[in-house]
Amino acid sequence: MTYLFISDLHLSPDHPRLARGFLDLLAAYQHKNTQLYILGDWFNAWIGDDYTAPWLDEIVSALKQFNQAGNQIYFLIGNRDFALGQDFLDQFSGQLLPEMTSLNIGSLRYRIEHGDALCTDDVSYQRFRKVIRHPWILGFLRKMPLSFRARLANGFRKKSHEAQQLKSYEVMDVNPSAVEAALKEADVLIHGHTHRAAIHDVNGKKRIVLGDWKADYAEILELSSSDIDIHNIQLKIWYYP
Repeated sequence: MTYLFISDLHLSPDHPRLARGFLDLLAAYQHKNTQLYILGDWFNAWIGDDYTAPWLDEIVSALKQFNQAGNQIYFLIGNRDFALGQDFLDQFSGQLLPEMTSLNIGSLRYRIEHGDALCTDDVSYQRFRKVIRHPWILGFLRKMPLSFRARLANGFRKKSHEAQQLKSYEVMDVNPSAVEAALKEADVLIHGHTHRAAIHDVNGKKRIVLGDWKADYAEILELSSSDIDIHNIQLKIWYYP
């Protein structure tokens, strides 16, 4: 069994090369008995499971083939695609996971999440995060026309970009105490969000940060049930044309 972890693809019709890289990844792992875990920000924005477009149809078709080959697809939400739900995943038998999920691989216990909840020093973002993900707010937004949701998503992206220009890297990075709490009942923490791919030692445990998808490569993580030594775990560079 191959366990594949990716994050922060930020797919959109404006960046077809990233979409092509994802399709190439699916093809490469199609016959490897793969469990694919997408840890948020799969899409640069998600305005609802009722959204359709030709570029997205191609991705859904590839995911169907990936699943029909015996592989499994798991997704947990990020800060850009928190509105993505099970209805979209049902098209290719994917599964929506809780925002913080635990896995047992070999003898090790892993905790996976997007990573934005670990950035507790960014108080304004955490306040926004709590409000926008409230079930009542999400329910209201899903009833709005697609055009309204698209304008809203564009506004959120613009404000987020402007806010980031005024914040330090330290504020937008994970909080050490939050990381230690997340690792309390796990051997390894895997997350994305910060776009700072690396493997960190935390009191003998590991924090693995997946990379965002760049112009021609991404930092991803591939594991198997034989990976029982956390000190041998390494990120993998995935190149795409």
